Amino acid sequence: MPNRRPPTHTRQSGSANAGELPQRYDDLEAKRGALIARLRMLGGISRQHPGYKRALTLLNDTFRKSKVAQRLAVLEAAAWLIDVLEQFATIV
Repeated sequence: MPNRRPPTHTRQSGSANAGELPQRYDDLEAKRGALIARLRMLGGISRQHPGYKRALTLLNDTFRKSKVAQRLAVLEAAAWLIDVLEQFATIV
């Protein structure tokens, strides 16, 4: 096309953000591991609560199916649910 301008920027193969993704992924996996440990420490009546199974689903299936950018929100939802289960355990 005659009036087409050349691109003002070019993509470089060695992007500055390329090293951030593996670090972010590792951080999310570490948070997931900590939440699973908290969930496993719950015992008795809390394990029979439907929220326990939902928290496991969030931390395993939903977490793995989500994109990396969405995984933090999944972990926050699971953390909230685990907080509720921990409070439930102290009440009962």
